[in-house]
Amino acid sequence: MTQLKPKGNTAVNIAQSIEQLIRRKVWPEGYRLPTVRSLADELGVNPNTVSAAYKQLRDAGIIDTDGRRGSFVPHKTEILHSETAIPQGLVDLASGNVDRRLLPPLASDLLEHYSLNADVGNYGDHPELMKFLKNWLAEHIGIESEVMLLSSSLDIMERILMQRCISGSKVLIEDPCWPPLPALLATLRLEAVPLQMDDEGAVIPEQLNDDFSVVILTPRAHSPTGINYSQARWQQWQAFLNQRDALLIVDDHWAALSQQPFYGMQGFEGEWMYTTSTSKFLGTDARIAIAAGNSNILHAMKKRFALGPRWISKILQHLTWQLWQQLEGEAMHEISENYRIRRQTLFACLNQHGIFPLGKNGEGFHIWLPVANEAQVIQFLAAKGWAVQSCAAFHFAKRGSVRITFSNLDLADCARLADDIAETLNAGRKTIY
Repeated sequence: MTQLKPKGNTAVNIAQSIEQLIRRKVWPEGYRLPTVRSLADELGVNPNTVSAAYKQLRDAGIIDTDGRRGSFVPHKTEILHSETAIPQGLVDLASGNVDRRLLPPLASDLLEHYSLNADVGNYGDHPELMKFLKNWLAEHIGIESEVMLLSSSLDIMERILMQRCISGSKVLIEDPCWPPLPALLATLRLEAVPLQMDDEGAVIPEQLNDDFSVVILTPRAHSPTGINYSQARWQQWQAFLNQRDALLIVDDHWAALSQQPFYGMQGFEGEWMYTTSTSKFLGTDARIAIAAGNSNILHAMKKRFALGPRWISKILQHLTWQLWQQLEGEAMHEISENYRIRRQTLFACLNQHGIFPLGKNGEGFHIWLPVANEAQVIQFLAAKGWAVQSCAAFHFAKRGSVRITFSNLDLADCARLADDIAETLNAGRKTIY
């Protein structure tokens, strides 16, 4: 017989009983759970017992609680896809992809003398790649530490947060932010605390409790604004975090392409983890992320990784090693310079119209543009042939903004795009009766 009501006299029993009701869909998505007091009266237990059961279920992501709405069975969370559907005929300034024209070609000799591995025991790190990465980190970033390879920067962050945080922990993140971050924090049952951005980086709030566990900062080419941290702001964060017991995650995704200095980790006395990725200059097919740090969490991540995926594909590591070596130096600078010139040109064209986005001294291939009416701007620009990205998922403040990714924008089209943006913003100020 199907159980129709919760039962039990301990928090564990009650939580298990409710979990069964939800799993068997006796309590469907959106079902509002009984109040703590009413269920306690029904079961003849102390309200604290039911409250503890509900907390267990919340921490496990089985139920949600939303203030006056009480506790309820959440709707299924759809898998987050970052791809953006671009209507045919529009110039893609929305998807956020790199310029595939700048990716290195796959020459026929890249796998020369390479043999596929068949031995399960023959896994681990590619020795030549690891040596290259350690030298690169020491020379370009000033970091000498153990190195770990994972599939992406988001993968690294997830593993760090799982090791460092308990459910409900607070994590400080930049606002606007990299879109996958809020979704990741929500999935891990962590609370995102937004940090306002200005042209020097994330602003340290004047009134901030010390009950946060992690801070995530993007020192260069912040996504989606392109802001580079100033040395003064970086030093402010050093002084701030040196007085607190929090872990710093540095997301330096633009590191290999950056023409701006990295102000280093030497001034941070607490725990920190550094991550960068190959995706911006090798694309997504040859993406590997690199983690380094001074925290014991790195060792814990390696141990956990050895019990799961165990290794990153050796052939992918080999390709990464070969391609990165080929690009290092002049070829990498040419890629970086290509993006820099397009950014500088588009900014200059916008400035001529009195439009001054954040990140005037920044890098990367995104521009963040606050607007009064987001939907109208997207619609008007689409009518002119441009697809730009809505920024609702990027911004905790929920102020109207659009992200313009110029990696697929030809240099000759910068002036026309700026003209169309200016005309669109002016049209948005007019009242239509």
